[in-house]
Amino acid sequence: MTRERVLITGGAAGIGAACAERCEADGFEAVVIDRVGNGIIADLSDTEATAKALDQALAGGPITRLINNVGVVVPAGAAGQSLEELELAWSLNVRCAMQCMQALLPGMQAAGFGRIVNMSSRAALGKELRTAYSATKAALIGMTRVWALELGRHGITANAIGPGPIRTELFERANPPDSPRTRAIIESVPVKRVGTPEDVAHAVSYFLDARSGFVTGQVLYVCGGMTVGVAGV
Repeated sequence: MTRERVLITGGAAGIGAACAERCEADGFEAVVIDRVGNGIIADLSDTEATAKALDQALAGGPITRLINNVGVVVPAGAAGQSLEELELAWSLNVRCAMQCMQALLPGMQAAGFGRIVNMSSRAALGKELRTAYSATKAALIGMTRVWALELGRHGITANAIGPGPIRTELFERANPPDSPRTRAIIESVPVKRVGTPEDVAHAVSYFLDARSGFVTGQVLYVCGGMTVGVAGV
């Protein structure tokens, strides 16, 4: 029996890898595009490389589920954020998501079914040293809402996840477990712990489910309650 496939960008490590593992556990075939790993290898910051990788992914037939997970942070203060950093963040965090959606869309429309999950961030609400990152993650939420409005008639939903502090390798390098800064982060989280990639993958799994067809255009913050009092009701 052929399994339904899910395309995951940036799925070789961290949240993306947890999403790929969860998709496999849910009975799907995870098709991963990343710069490293055992999947399709491509630099998704490059438009042509992304197109070739998408052609390779779709060679096996239509894919009706998409997790736009790949992204880049490029932290800097407002005065020091370079235009080159902004362009890189835009390319990976926004352009790549739209390019992947457009490549998979014909197959979704033909099937009368589709699930799109865009990986935004709590930083979309505003965070110091994150001009490029916050702007692009907020743009991703805007695109999610537009896609929900336009694609719902085809049986396609589009939703976004906004992770808070998640214990990935990148997070732990920047925030050693025994540092005062890390303890301060944990204390700021109502549930008093940092999230795990599996926490995010669990939320993604819900949006990918065929039974979630009446939920679209939404942003789910997986943040341990940090957005309470910050995000609009």
